[in-house]
Amino acid sequence: MKLITFTVPCYNSAAYMSHCVETLLPAGEEAEIILVDDGSKDDTGRIADEFAEKYPDIVRVIHQENGGHGEGVNQGIRNARGVYFKVVDSDDWLDIDALQQVMATLRAHLNDEKPLDLLMANYVYEHVADNTQLVVDYKGILPVNRVFGWQDIGHFPQNKNILMHSVIYRTEVLRACKLELPKHTFYVDNIFVYQPLPEVQTIYYMNLDLYRYFIGREDQSVNEKNMIKRVDQQLRVTRIMMNAVNLYDLPATQDKLRAYMLNYFSMMMAISSIFLTLDGSEDALRKRSELWADLKAHDERLYHRCKFSVAGVCNLPGTLGGKISIGGYRIAQKLFKFN
Repeated sequence: MKLITFTVPCYNSAAYMSHCVETLLPAGEEAEIILVDDGSKDDTGRIADEFAEKYPDIVRVIHQENGGHGEGVNQGIRNARGVYFKVVDSDDWLDIDALQQVMATLRAHLNDEKPLDLLMANYVYEHVADNTQLVVDYKGILPVNRVFGWQDIGHFPQNKNILMHSVIYRTEVLRACKLELPKHTFYVDNIFVYQPLPEVQTIYYMNLDLYRYFIGREDQSVNEKNMIKRVDQQLRVTRIMMNAVNLYDLPATQDKLRAYMLNYFSMMMAISSIFLTLDGSEDALRKRSELWADLKAHDERLYHRCKFSVAGVCNLPGTLGGKISIGGYRIAQKLFKFN
């Protein structure tokens, strides 16, 4: 048994994956690093095998036909031997000093009567274009350095959500919620941090800058042009989240979790709507209408909750409504530094 599994989905990652892996190795033999070579065409597979040969007690390699980032994560969950599970993208990395403190905390809570389901830490946007950083922390939202439950959380503002970069789940939590991410689909990290949350009973937050998120490459999925081009994948993810959890069936002890998940799902509806509006084609606007109609048919309470939120502002009808929606999005970009 390992304390933690790091899963690193890799696709044509030869140019940068070594840096990522080298920041995980200091976790030592309490950790396993699963490198998933997702049908790469470059030297990714060879580099992964070299790490496994050099560190046989830590690094494992899975070579698979190309299935996308989600299938890389799925492989990690299926094969994980660690009590805890973290995804690290191959172009990102972890802070080594923060990692040592996280490992010590996981180790200290390993034999708790109620197992620790979720550990959270800060992440840092590393903007390559202007060489700046943006730290996202949860101070004032989550209690620090103690075990707590959903009833103890504060309000999450729109620019701070629980992202893949900030979470370390207990592996059995991911398996209990039957998490299975879709193949060949971007933006699946939203499902990863959404669907398991109702299974989480105990949480621990460390005010440490653990995860370094590299942002700014032209081919990156969060690039606006790519998000418009891949909007059908965003729609797929939003619909999966729509059906993944019945938010109104959550118990009273999870009222604050319900409020958080409602806001998160509303954000997904907003993103889907605004990028269809940015596309502006007749087909895109038809898809936007269909998405909202599907939500209404699925759950009218959830539909009305989204309609009277920021998501509704991103779904204003007509040419003028579209211009207002896009204008609001541009203001939000500047305020929250989405890109």
